[in-house]
Amino acid sequence: MDLSAIGEPVIVQEDTQVHVGVHLQEGTLTLTQNGRDFEAHHALVEFASVDARPWMAEKVKFSAKAADGKSVVLVVDLLNDACDGPRAGLPVAMWKVVALAATSAGDVGITYQAPRGV
Repeated sequence: MDLSAIGEPVIVQEDTQVHVGVHLQEGTLTLTQNGRDFEAHHALVEFASVDARPWMAEKVKFSAKAADGKSVVLVVDLLNDACDGPRAGLPVAMWKVVALAATSAGDVGITYQAPRGV
């Protein structure tokens, strides 16, 4: 492919979002929803920074398979309804997935710390 570019890309820090995907080793994370188990194999974590404030993890989208082999996407909102802190009652495994994604996102300038109490 013949490709050229002019200029330097710059991220505008007003309302920036970054999506970071992480592959999960098969069989390491089982998610249960409404009594059904799903084997997660990929997670897409959405981070956001509004008005140059610290980065926050907003949600995780898990690609998973049910016992019958059907693929599903499970979406987990990480912030409470006021969007000022973590949603209560989320399993610690969710925050571990976020931390893994944040480590990968460090290359694009995301500095992330898990919410207190997690």
